[in-house]
Amino acid sequence: MSEIKVVRIHAGQRQDRTTTTGTKAWELFAEDAEVIAVRIGADLRDLSHVLADGDEVEGVAIDSADGRDILRHSCAHVMAQAVQQLWPEAKLGIGPPVTDGFYYDFDVETPFVPEDLTKIETAMRKIIKEGQRFERRVTTDHDAIGELADEPYKLELIGLKGAGKADGAAEGASVEVGAGELTIYDNVRRNGDVAWSDLCRGPHLPTTKRIPAFKLMRSAAAYWRGDEKNKQLQRLYGTAWESKEALEAHLHRLAEAERRDHRKLGRDLDLFSFPDELGSGLAVFHPKGGVIKRVMEDYVRQRHIEEGFSYVGTPHITKEGLFHTSGHLPYFEDTMFPPMELESSRYFLKAMNCPMHNLIYRSRGRSYRELPLRLFEFGTVYRFEKSGVVHGLTRVRGLTQDDSHSYCMPEQAGDEVKHLLDFVLSLLRDFGLDDFYLELSTRDASRDKFMGSDEQWETATEILERVATETGLELVPDPGGAAFYGPKISVQARDAIGRTWQMSTIQYDFNQPAGFDLEFQAPDGTRQQPVMIHSAKFGSLERFFGVLVEHYAGAFPPWLAPVQVQAIPIAERHRDYLYDVARQMGAAGLRVEVDDSEERMQKKIRNAQLQKVPFMMIAGDDDMAAGAVSFRYRDGRQDNGVPLAEAIERVRSAVASREQV
Repeated sequence: MSEIKVVRIHAGQRQDRTTTTGTKAWELFAEDAEVIAVRIGADLRDLSHVLADGDEVEGVAIDSADGRDILRHSCAHVMAQAVQQLWPEAKLGIGPPVTDGFYYDFDVETPFVPEDLTKIETAMRKIIKEGQRFERRVTTDHDAIGELADEPYKLELIGLKGAGKADGAAEGASVEVGAGELTIYDNVRRNGDVAWSDLCRGPHLPTTKRIPAFKLMRSAAAYWRGDEKNKQLQRLYGTAWESKEALEAHLHRLAEAERRDHRKLGRDLDLFSFPDELGSGLAVFHPKGGVIKRVMEDYVRQRHIEEGFSYVGTPHITKEGLFHTSGHLPYFEDTMFPPMELESSRYFLKAMNCPMHNLIYRSRGRSYRELPLRLFEFGTVYRFEKSGVVHGLTRVRGLTQDDSHSYCMPEQAGDEVKHLLDFVLSLLRDFGLDDFYLELSTRDASRDKFMGSDEQWETATEILERVATETGLELVPDPGGAAFYGPKISVQARDAIGRTWQMSTIQYDFNQPAGFDLEFQAPDGTRQQPVMIHSAKFGSLERFFGVLVEHYAGAFPPWLAPVQVQAIPIAERHRDYLYDVARQMGAAGLRVEVDDSEERMQKKIRNAQLQKVPFMMIAGDDDMAAGAVSFRYRDGRQDNGVPLAEAIERVRSAVASREQV
């Protein structure tokens, strides 16, 4: 054996090591039980990987992002092994790790039922207890086709790889096939027998016994490769964590998320619905939801005006040529509603507002003195999202954007991006979202979907990165995530239970101004092309609404609450008094309802609490005599004998300050 030199990297520490040929990665981390894989260069590898001279070997801990993905992918293999033990005729689809869990698709004769998940979990525990080794094996397309002859979906993936079409074959397909050699992972028992095998790129845990905690969550239908033309498979979802405590914490978060589900709260609080008669992903807002929607619209309209924007309006439909000019149609036609044939022309429901704003800019000559020119509208757009991804208000087919476009001289672009980002962050804080980070989406130079020169992309990216960095917020790179026409900043906000939501976006665009021949007269008299900057502060009004419902669990701060005060008369003789109070408060712009039902007072209080009304004003004989009310908060606190003027001021002050109560 000859000596080799490697570098061991773990917990931020680098150590030069001299070892011998044949050394495996696990030998560098034998004392670090939390290390379950390694990274060598850009590649993740199994602990059984044989090291080469010069390797820099970084330990991957099980509680890291990569470590959890490896744990969950290994657990997906164990689940698939258990399914084929229980249902030998089951055919395997794809089984990748996903956020907080994993799934695997199966072709089975009968859909899974909840009792099946219990059986599968029992079989998985036995496999885990056996401590089967995950062993990587390099194979050829020819040999793999022979070995997997009874797995038609695996054969299809191998065929796609052979044809050079593995990239984008399906969601999660990259864990099975991709660039480089083809590999199979065997689950090997302690006696050396192969218990089960699967086409996979890895890496995996050393053994099944390294799976500390898991749970199967649910089953669902899923089309093979996400295509509705393909066969519908059964998808099993599960989750796996580095400890039982971490699993319990995750399950608690899920329970809290379920309690906050905006779809359920939307029904319970009578805010919105999705009538079947309209079609999937098309919401109607009920009167109470309409109040919240109006308050949001009034707020953001006024803020745009204060920030120097001009309010404009555009139609919902246009000839297709507009989207050719903007460059959208080649990229987005498959996500737009089908065209309509009218008067020998094809018309589309608009999927974006920016081309129409370009027409407003181009409607007359522009001078540098007008720039930055800022246009804004509530533009309703329509996108034909696949039925499988439509989800309440957070993923819809008809959405309204508080869409703005700033046209500026290139040298103004940095200041305009800063202006927009400051606007966005202050808006989010006003709505109670104050924990966020930024994501910078840039182009993937290896892909041809992006328009523009290298110099334009470098300039735009540098401007966005500089402005984002100056905020002091965390900035996360998103290579390849840019729109085809330029890079973007997106604000990722964390809600009350720590979930991350993509909210506002700011996009730099140097392509549409060229496509529309947009110009301005520069100080030297020449005609020059402006830079266009897209921004949606809410992102979409529907999505923002849904996020707010979940963030507040339906208990909106008073300024957003559809009913700010529930007035509760103790007896019928107190009704007129409270109706007069309600009129006074209504005149002050406050939203009050009087519960004049025949229910008992305690039931009325309970009803107001269930509807999450911020304040209650209760009145009886003594209150009428004193010109007062009992002032009750939704958390149960109550102050008796509060003078009416003070009670109204409490509400008015809470609304004006946008505070939560």
